[in-house]
Amino acid sequence: MLSRSRTLPSRIHHGIIEERHDVKHYLQVEVQPKKPTEAEKAINILSNYSKCFDDDGRSKRTGTFWTASAHIITAVIGSGVLSLAWSVAQLGWIAGPLVMLLFALVNLYTSNLLTLCYRTTDSVTGHRNYTYMEAVKNILGGRKVKISGLIQYFNLFGIAIGYTIAASVSMMAIKRSNCYHKSHGEDPCHMSSNGYMITFGTAEVIFSQIPDFDQVWWLSIVAAIMSFTYSSVGLGLDIGKVAENRSFKGSLTGISIGTVTQAGTVTDTQKIWRSMQALGAMAFAYSFSIILIEIQDTIKSPPAEFKTMRKATVLSVAVTTVFYLLCGCMGYAAFGDNAPGNLLTGFGFYNPYWLLDIANFAIVVHLVGAYQVFCQPLFAFVEKWCARKWAKNGFVTSEYKIAVPFLGVYQLNLFRLVCRTGFVLSTTIIAMLMPFFNDVVGILGAFGFWPLTVYFPIDMYISQRKIPRWSNRWLGLQLLSFTCLIVSVVAAVGSMAGVVLDLKTYKPFKTSY
Repeated sequence: MLSRSRTLPSRIHHGIIEERHDVKHYLQVEVQPKKPTEAEKAINILSNYSKCFDDDGRSKRTGTFWTASAHIITAVIGSGVLSLAWSVAQLGWIAGPLVMLLFALVNLYTSNLLTLCYRTTDSVTGHRNYTYMEAVKNILGGRKVKISGLIQYFNLFGIAIGYTIAASVSMMAIKRSNCYHKSHGEDPCHMSSNGYMITFGTAEVIFSQIPDFDQVWWLSIVAAIMSFTYSSVGLGLDIGKVAENRSFKGSLTGISIGTVTQAGTVTDTQKIWRSMQALGAMAFAYSFSIILIEIQDTIKSPPAEFKTMRKATVLSVAVTTVFYLLCGCMGYAAFGDNAPGNLLTGFGFYNPYWLLDIANFAIVVHLVGAYQVFCQPLFAFVEKWCARKWAKNGFVTSEYKIAVPFLGVYQLNLFRLVCRTGFVLSTTIIAMLMPFFNDVVGILGAFGFWPLTVYFPIDMYISQRKIPRWSNRWLGLQLLSFTCLIVSVVAAVGSMAGVVLDLKTYKPFKTSY
């Protein structure tokens, strides 16, 4: 007699133990557990693994449509919005708004192309590209990798300088508006910008120690709120000024020859330079493509990252374009040919001074966040490269846990501390050497617009989608790229001419406003 077991369970019938050899009966009573195959085991492990990690083995990304939109708005609505009234004034009522709309459409189109390049070969399941430079490397390769990296990171470095200048000007504007109010307009309230740049640099040294890009999401949201705050104040003051004037100032063709400005009388040649410089300022106002891949790398999936990023891009560009048109056009309507280079700090307004203080404070807070949004990708690139180069060097790779009250434990890396502090220090010193807000903005916009916003996204899209040469689509994309190249060259020439004019009356570290 077989011993009692789960395979053939026995039963008692009239006091006699009766063995059941009927396997069919047993299966009807209790289903035998099926042993999982190797494939099923792998699927179960992957299922549990994906709850904590993404398909590339990194921690689960948590970014959403809203955080991506906040990052973009923080990057786009920067100090560039303050120079748009001046830019429209150079181009006039026809060309000004039209050029602004064209820049918006070009940025929106090329950004959508770029979202498809976050993953190589397939937009949903392909290999992830964590940075703009890595996307160029995996899709285009060759010399273009080094060229794109050099342009991108040089542009980011320049943006950091421009933001340092803009923040210091806004901080001085707060001091000057209060000084002007107390003296009832009798004191010109001249002051140096150096101390304010150092103050801004000190704040950036602290915030730059945030280790990763996805950890600055809260700073981006605060900065985005601040950008809407000062843009709304500027718009409101413009509308109030127009109501006070009871008319719209300006002309169809822009600033008139012979107009006396702070930089002198406008000549035929200067009108051309200023119009060209205005193109660079408008291009700079939309510069966010250089960090689009980095923003997209923070987004969780499903749905596919490019779908979320496209929606975020459409919303962000639409919102910022409406703000840009309102601020630029209403600023021109309020001041005409005398529209200041920086709407809230060019002293186009003196009252209400407390409202100007709020707006300029919001600008400073926004620029603190925008500085990090742009510079974190540069920090990450340098630190990852050094970690691979000197993997066994404790100074580069070791981290030390430091308890921070109310914030938990901070992972201190000495190399990160020294590297990022040195970066902020260098941008601050250069900003003190060249504090020309409008000229720097124009140069940055011209230098970064064509290669980073247009050329590389189009080239990567053509390569990824294998668009045949000389096809209608290929010709259309190349025509767009060539047209934008001409615009960039023209804007660069105009902005460089502006720098040359400013240097004639400039003394290093002694600039005052």
